[in-house]
Amino acid sequence: MCSPSVSAPPRARPARPPARSAPARHLGRAVRQPGVDSAALLVAELAANAVTHGRVPGRDFELTVKLLGRTLRVEVSDARGERRPPDPGASRPVPRPLAEKGRGLLQVEALADRWDVLDRAPVGKTVFAELDLTH
Repeated sequence: MCSPSVSAPPRARPARPPARSAPARHLGRAVRQPGVDSAALLVAELAANAVTHGRVPGRDFELTVKLLGRTLRVEVSDARGERRPPDPGASRPVPRPLAEKGRGLLQVEALADRWDVLDRAPVGKTVFAELDLTH
């Protein structure tokens, strides 16, 4: 199991948002195969969704990455249980061609072999996505 934590000096300005860089480095060490790029995109998207839609002032989100046999599981938990994404496979509006948002879960659905939303006790939700690793 790999649970990355990211911090930067107060005046440092990372070249990329930490959600896209540090977890990708951890994933690259844990899984040495083509699924790393898809996994990094899933981490970035689920983390961005937690920050955008699941944020509660004073509360963080939790990122967990697990290697379970030949399956890589990415979990992102936040405190906003009442703000759940649509169920996997549910119809959702198609974003306009130049829209800047509305494609995140479409990407998750396209990349992940499975994904879902689970209740988290005592409060919140966990969104997970799984990738079946082939080699």
